[in-house]
Formats: sequence, C-alpha cells, structure tokens
Amino acid sequence: MFTRIARPYGKLAGRRLASTKSLRETLKEIVPLKRHQLQALKEEHSSKVIGDVKVENVIGGMRGLKAMLWEASVLDPNEGIRFHGLSIPDCQRLLPPAPGGSEIIAESMLWLLLTGKIPTPEQTRDLSRELAEKGALPKEIEKLIDAFPRTLHPMTQLSMGVAALNSTSEFAAAYERGIKKSEYWTYALEDSLSLIAMLPALAARIYRNVYHPEKKLVDVNKDLDLVGNYTNMLGFGDNHSLTEYLRLYIALHGDHEGGNVSAHAAHLVGSALSDPYLSYSAALLGLAGPLHGLANQEVLRWQLAMQSSLASSSITPASITEYLWSTLNAGQVVPGYGHGVLRSPDPRFVALQQFCDKYPEELGESEIVRMVRMTAEVAPGVLREHGKTKNPYPNVDATSGCILYHYGLREFKYYTVIFGVSRALGALTQIVWDRALMLPIERPKSVSMDVLEKIVKG
Repeated sequence: MFTRIARPYGKLAGRRLASTKSLRETLKEIVPLKRHQLQALKEEHSSKVIGDVKVENVIGGMRGLKAMLWEASVLDPNEGIRFHGLSIPDCQRLLPPAPGGSEIIAESMLWLLLTGKIPTPEQTRDLSRELAEKGALPKEIEKLIDAFPRTLHPMTQLSMGVAALNSTSEFAAAYERGIKKSEYWTYALEDSLSLIAMLPALAARIYRNVYHPEKKLVDVNKDLDLVGNYTNMLGFGDNHSLTEYLRLYIALHGDHEGGNVSAHAAHLVGSALSDPYLSYSAALLGLAGPLHGLANQEVLRWQLAMQSSLASSSITPASITEYLWSTLNAGQVVPGYGHGVLRSPDPRFVALQQFCDKYPEELGESEIVRMVRMTAEVAPGVLREHGKTKNPYPNVDATSGCILYHYGLREFKYYTVIFGVSRALGALTQIVWDRALMLPIERPKSVSMDVLEKIVKG
C-alpha cells in the first residue's frame, strides 16, 4: 500500500470520482487547502487576540485556554463533541456501518477525522481490508509481549508494545535518510494506519496473556472490520450485540478534542518529530492515569457496591437517591457525573443508552444497566441540591463500563486498554495533520510564582 503514496498521480487519477478515491488520494487533495488556510491565518490574523490569560489559567492546569490547534473535533460545553462540525447523531446517520451491522465503525470515523468528509461504503470497506492486511503483529513484538509477566498492568504492556513497534516506523526511517519537510505527513500517515491496524492484535494478545493464557489466539480475519477483528480476537466474536457495542464505543471515543491528557501528550511528543508509535505510547501513559482513563472502572465499582448494599427487590429511584446522599455525605464524589468541559448531558452517554434500547431482550433485563438508567434519572437532582457540582449530568463513563460488565468482559484493569485502542483514531489523525501543516515544536513559556506575583502587582 505504501507505494501508492510514493507514486505520482497522473491526469486520470486526478479525474476520479470522489466516491472512488482512496484515503491517500483524498488527503493529497485536502492538504494543500489546509496549508493555504493556515498560511492565511498567519499572514492576516497573527496578532488577533482570542482570549486573556489569567492567573487561574496558569495555576489551574491551563483549563479553558485557547492555545492548541486541533483539526478533527471541537468540544462545546453545551452541545458536546462535534467531529468536523458533525454531531454524534449526524455521524450515526451518515457514517457507514460494517456489513450486517448498524453502528458506526472505526474505519468510517477515521476517514471522517482525517479528511472531514463522509466516506462511501466502498471506501470504508477498502480501508477495512487495508487495516486487516496490516493487522498482524511482527513476530519479535509477539515474543516481547509474551515475555511480560502477567502481573504487569495491561496499560503498561500496551504502551511498551506500541513503543516497541517504533522499530517498524516508516517515518523514522525516512527522516533518517533525509526527506522534505513537506513530505513528513505521508510517512506519518503510513505509520498511523499501521499502528491503528495492529492495535487490536496487540490489545487482544495482552488480554489473552493476562487473563486467559490457556486460550489460543485467532488470527486477523481479512474479511472483518477493525473492531470485528478485535472482538473476535478477544474471544467474543460470536456475540453480535457486543461487537456492535464495541464498534459504537470505539468510534465515539475516537476523539474528544485535543486538550485532554492523552491527546495532548501525543501532540506534544509528536511535535518533537517523534514518530507516531513513540508519540502514541506517551499518550497511553497519560490515559492510564486515574484522573483520565479509569473513570468507567470507578463508576462500575460504585454501581456494584450499591448493588451489593441494596437488595435486588429494593433497587428503586428512592433507594438509589438515598445511596447517592450517603456517598456525598461521606465526602466522596459520585463517579460518572460532571465533566471538565461539558455543562450538559454527554451526547456519548445518550448514544450508549439508546444502544441499550435497541437490545431490550438482553440489556433491558440487565440489573446493572437498569441501575445506570435509574441513577441517571435521580442523580442530577441530588447533585443540584448538594450544590458542589458544576455539571450534574452523566458523562459517558456513567454507562460505558457497566455495559462491558453486562456482556461478560469483567476484567476492570483492561477497560482502559479498550479506551486506548479507540483514542488512537483522533490522536494519530492530529499527528498526521501536525506534520502536514508543518507545525513547530510545542514550547509554552513557564513562569514561577514570584514572577506571577510581580506581573499581577505591576
């Protein structure tokens, strides 16, 4: 596949219909337009002020500062995430599903994130086939992963495996032999596609080694989409509704603007021209932090504790309200409620709840799924009355792990690995665009508290 990007496109290729163009051909047309847009912004608006920097921004984790270029998605506090202007319902309506499925798949979301365009079903299938063809791990990486002790955290293993795949980097090899800066993006794209393709096999191997070492791993199936292969390698390939759930979950988690820790880490490390493997390895280490990628585990633990505290017959909105107050009165937070940016119900939570409605015979009878629904009905009122939560509405973590638990995927420590497979879509998309736009190394100015005091006094 890589030879297609190195070969010049002739006149006939230039006249191909948009619906038949490959991902590389589509990007080759879009990159010059984006470069022109960036150049115009530099020349015409460089001195334009877009916000004020306050002391609270500097000492509060830079929250709210408009200081980072991120092309694929924008998070609005009230509307939620939009991918190139498209809401989640828009994406569910427009993006092609897998054959025989109805949910968004990773390939169609990746195409949208990279190009800003809706792929055709044919383009989506072609991308699925390419990723499947690239999906097997190198033998030396398999040996490395198999040598890890079972006690090593799955996220540590995933980050180490991704970093080790740097040995296959086309970007690193091209940079070493010397290429034009304007060509960096083509090699970053190849690495990004290869990494996305291999993540399911890497993540599934870690799952098998840590939790089910007695089981044999199946090979990548060239006829399946990315998540279809992932579910199959995890050992759940015969569960159609779980496969559909993971397709939706991974697509919706693919990008969530650039300011979150994992996305920002990939962008920051990539700005030093580290290849996509090293950059995304750093992102995974950030995602493993308790304040970022572990939230759905905390929700699930809280829900299970409530379930064990309340008899099944007494799980009612009233008893859940009482349990919520006991949590808050103990000085604890209610996990899965509130968000660092959002000030309204998370559209991803809504989409996953709507997914549950599609499978009433399975999920409608699940006690933990019913508890999630009842909690979402009463928790906002309790949190408003409590008065210490800026956003009393559920975020996506309030339900995502609980649905995995219902389907039998109950190894809590592994949940963040699934998140890591997903978030690669957006983080690697931005690395491609960072190189296409030839963005500089990230280097904000830091100040000490003494300097801050001088500034505010002066």
